Amino acid sequence: MSRLRIFSDTRPSEPELATHNYSRIQSELDAIGVRLERWPLKPALSRDASHVEVLDAYRDEVKELVEEYGFRSVDVASVTSDHPDRTALRGKFLEEHSHMEDEVRFFVAGTGLFSMHLRGKVYEVLCEAGDLISVPDATPHWFDMGPEPDFTAIRFFTEADGWIGHFTGSDIAQRFPRYEPGQAG
Repeated sequence: MSRLRIFSDTRPSEPELATHNYSRIQSELDAIGVRLERWPLKPALSRDASHVEVLDAYRDEVKELVEEYGFRSVDVASVTSDHPDRTALRGKFLEEHSHMEDEVRFFVAGTGLFSMHLRGKVYEVLCEAGDLISVPDATPHWFDMGPEPDFTAIRFFTEADGWIGHFTGSDIAQRFPRYEPGQAG
């Protein structure tokens, strides 16, 4: 179930808000310019579908977003607990960074944790299958796929080179809880 927790950026152990109420999550995120919406899942799509099959299943939705944002490329990222580079891949996104484009992801399967650092707060969003999230460009954030990752996401890019992170050098991401699937909250 999707979840939002909001922390003071100086109090990583005490959320000021924790909710699974999707309308409340959307309202809180909308206030900081983050888009979150739920797309229907394609039941005919198997968990081990190829990237081509995933993109084909969501062809209409992808086309609509490409036209809305002007994306130049779209791909599919899949990381599972048996991926040989899972630890390195997890580490790549765990430091606070931003992009010169909106970071837009649609979770086809599995889960991942986005944390945005704005206005003296950390907004931690647990995304699950069916969630589309759009983090505005220049928003400091980090992403945690967990120690045993299990997700498939469609990624959208306006940059020709795909994912380009501009790291802030802050240690804030190290001070906040890591994503451990199955944890309470």
